[in-house]
Amino acid sequence: MKGTAPAGATTEQEASQWVRSMFGRIAPRYDLANHVLSLNLDRWWRARTVKHVRYILERPAARVLDLCCGTGDLLLALQAKSAQPVMGSDFCHPMLTAAQGKILRRKRACPLIEADALRLPLPNGTLDLITVAFGFRNLADYQSGLAEIHRVLKPSGVAAILEFSQPGNTMFGKLYAFYSLKVLPRIGAALSGSREAYAYLPESIGKFPSADDLAARMRDAGFRTVEFVRMTGGTVALHLGTK
Repeated sequence: MKGTAPAGATTEQEASQWVRSMFGRIAPRYDLANHVLSLNLDRWWRARTVKHVRYILERPAARVLDLCCGTGDLLLALQAKSAQPVMGSDFCHPMLTAAQGKILRRKRACPLIEADALRLPLPNGTLDLITVAFGFRNLADYQSGLAEIHRVLKPSGVAAILEFSQPGNTMFGKLYAFYSLKVLPRIGAALSGSREAYAYLPESIGKFPSADDLAARMRDAGFRTVEFVRMTGGTVALHLGTK
């Protein structure tokens, strides 16, 4: 498996197009669905991510990109602690439109880039920090995504990947699996109006590499001192890797 594999997609290009179209359809109600389905824990997960990278954000000349920024929630949380404007990038235009609305309402200055995460329009060794919150799982090729993140980071730059994970074969893990497969798709479909989007979500989580596997892939891509922090019983993990 190179990356995400939506039902019916047979090539990386088809997978990428499916994901872009799907997120475009649910963009207007994406935030509401996220907050309800996570019981508002998504806010806490992002806050913990910001806490782990705040030492970079506070540098006077730090250059930071929030990759797969979606509607901009992590982007704005990073910007609130940053000494410099934080950039956001996504390949789904409706998501960027929603992010731009939030940026304007909060009177921030966050430049947005519409670009594929596998082909960023940035020179080598440009950034001090790249964050990705719940978007890495949707890439058509995980290893190519890590290679591209590694390429645009400066030496000693940091990648912070916040993503869903698997809690394992525990009682909590079984309850989480039931919620993901039986409850989440129904609520998500009702809130967003897209049944297929919230059928895809638990499937994509189940197929995504484990926390240990993702850490190994980051090392293979050239990152050193790779570590990860599990959250909420292992349902989410924050990976940190230094170039």
